[in-house]
Amino acid sequence: MIIDLPDTTVSQISRALVNVREEGGAVALGRVLTLVIVTRESAMEEAIDAANDASREHPMRVIVLMINSTDDEEPRLDAQIRVGGDAGASEVVTLRAHGEAGASNLESLVTGLLLSDAPVVVWWPNQTPDDVSETSIGRIAQRRITDAATKADPAGWVSSLGEHYAPGDTDLAWTRLTRWREQLAAILDQPPYEPVTAVRVRGAADSPSTALLAAWLRLALDVPVDWGYLDPEDWPHGIKNVTLVRSSGDVTLERPDSGVAILSQPGQPTHELAFPRRTLRECLAEELRRLDADVLYGRVITEGWSRLDAPSKGLHD
Repeated sequence: MIIDLPDTTVSQISRALVNVREEGGAVALGRVLTLVIVTRESAMEEAIDAANDASREHPMRVIVLMINSTDDEEPRLDAQIRVGGDAGASEVVTLRAHGEAGASNLESLVTGLLLSDAPVVVWWPNQTPDDVSETSIGRIAQRRITDAATKADPAGWVSSLGEHYAPGDTDLAWTRLTRWREQLAAILDQPPYEPVTAVRVRGAADSPSTALLAAWLRLALDVPVDWGYLDPEDWPHGIKNVTLVRSSGDVTLERPDSGVAILSQPGQPTHELAFPRRTLRECLAEELRRLDADVLYGRVITEGWSRLDAPSKGLHD
């Protein structure tokens, strides 16, 4: 069910939500959090689809905020409420703020719509302030999610994450590393238990996760990490390979294509592993599983990054 509320107010939207709840039999009870999505109109539906899929694991209220604050527009707030089949296991409220209604404090547009006594998570899928924890809407959130992969300069965005980090911040470039971190940790838990003396990491030029994986390995293993970006003609997207250097021989985890990884170890047969790239829904759902600060992520983008050498030259400048 979709309810349109043109030229409305936050109090009118709140009353409409109460009416929907009463008519639908308390559909909002059992929501565990409020997810606020700050996005542009062209990317709205993709973000809502990801949130709806994630809501099957985390029932929630989704508030989608879109700002159109051109000077010549009359101040106006248009809203839409989606419930039932149009909202997955969530209820979705879209807010389109025009003119001065969007130029004012964004917190005031969502405060009256937040679930009572429930955590607040804010997600910027694309249009992201440099310092999200210092924004009016970021200050009310327990978790703040950004996505370096959507930036014009993903590598530059990742390099600046540590400068503005506050507990509760995270980036989906880090979340996309979960399979890589799990597999590499599993390798080190198996014989011959030799120390790793060096690491090599390679990835595509558009992959901010490459830099974060290198920083994590530098922090976790405390060894030199040679990392860099490949030319798009050699590897178009994502992380290509990781090599752990040991005295008995190198251990390599490499993707021949985007859905498979090959694990090569000295004295053992080669293993082919299912290694698909993670979807936006998977990454969002994983981040919503924890509402406390990700301490390891904070250490990687600050301490790990500060120990990391510059990327190798001659691969992709």
